[in-house]
Amino acid sequence: MFDDFKLAWRNVWRNTRRSVVTMAAAAIALFVMILYTGLANGYLERLEGTILDLEVGDAQVFAEGYREKPSLYTAIRAGEGQDEGALDAAFAKLEAEGFEAAPRLLGVGLGASEDNSAGIQMIGIDVAADKDVGKIHERVFEGEWLSADEPGVVIGHRLADSLGLEVGGELVVLSQGADGSMANDLYPVRGILGGVSERVDRAGVFMRGEDFRELMVFYEGVHQVILRVPEQPDAPDKGLKAGAERAQAILDEAGVEQAQVSTWRELQPGLASMLETSAAGLAVMMAIIYVAVGIVVLNAMLMAVFERTREFGVLKAIGFGPMKVLRLILIETAIQGVFAVSAGVLLAIPANYYMVHTGLDMSGDGNLSVMGMSIDPIWHSVVTLDTYLTPAIALIVIIALSVLYPALRAAFIQPLSALRD
Repeated sequence: MFDDFKLAWRNVWRNTRRSVVTMAAAAIALFVMILYTGLANGYLERLEGTILDLEVGDAQVFAEGYREKPSLYTAIRAGEGQDEGALDAAFAKLEAEGFEAAPRLLGVGLGASEDNSAGIQMIGIDVAADKDVGKIHERVFEGEWLSADEPGVVIGHRLADSLGLEVGGELVVLSQGADGSMANDLYPVRGILGGVSERVDRAGVFMRGEDFRELMVFYEGVHQVILRVPEQPDAPDKGLKAGAERAQAILDEAGVEQAQVSTWRELQPGLASMLETSAAGLAVMMAIIYVAVGIVVLNAMLMAVFERTREFGVLKAIGFGPMKVLRLILIETAIQGVFAVSAGVLLAIPANYYMVHTGLDMSGDGNLSVMGMSIDPIWHSVVTLDTYLTPAIALIVIIALSVLYPALRAAFIQPLSALRD
């Protein structure tokens, strides 16, 4: 075996140019596969992460009928005969089982500055709890996020532009309270959000939950609860559905009235379908790249073997059997494969480091959005051990399949025919 390896090693470097070209083709192919795998994973993770982290969460709870016809009066409340603390007890039970829950209060009204006015969507939040379920507080690009101790509002950047408001300015809010009275108040603008979504950018006004209740004379119940389901890495989609069902059971047991738990896929079927389509499209692109790589490597391997037809004829003539010729070619291919894989991985490491830590700016002259959801314009790769292993294994399989036909042809070639080649 050692003698076969020695002979194979000498054969590889006997024609250095041919061997280097073959190894370079395979190494560049592996580099492309690794880089594309990281980019594809980064795109899908960025898209899903944006959907879940900014506004949607893993699941949401609404009162029955609210999604079809939003109303200030359609709220999640404790059922008849239940203590008013039943809702808080349900939230405590959810958190005890690993859920993160953030209640929200929703209402509409008119926002005004000194010169302009616009329709607004008021969102009252629990400042501390909301940070546990999403990252919208990280999208503040001017000023700062809400404080649990001080009144104020954070508004969408397009709303700020239309009203001519800046951080430190004052927003006048006009609406109708739950008791039918005129609801109006003046709030300092603490911060302005960057791109979040069309709805939030144009009309979103975030305020403390207590300020919302005081303004709207709304002291019982909530309109929306954003949930983060405990992670189940082995089956995330199955775990998401099971988590939503468990949350529904907890709310039912606590006597919460007409609460309906829906996963983000049920709430945003268009986005979920687009995500699945994107994943399928990326898989097709990956298959195309692998086929293209296979053709390149196959061509290189075919040429490397067919150029040596006369050499194999001489080996057969001096007593090399078919299996020995086949073994020799496979060892030579393995040597070149090791060099190619090593070179491809070494090339990919700095490229992936750059893509993970710096990334590509895809924003152009503005924010990058998908179906009304603003996503991070910096495209980062997501790199794991599988990012390297899967393409490397795929390349090894491609090389093995590519060399099999020419190796068998060389192993069973007739010496006289080969010498005349």
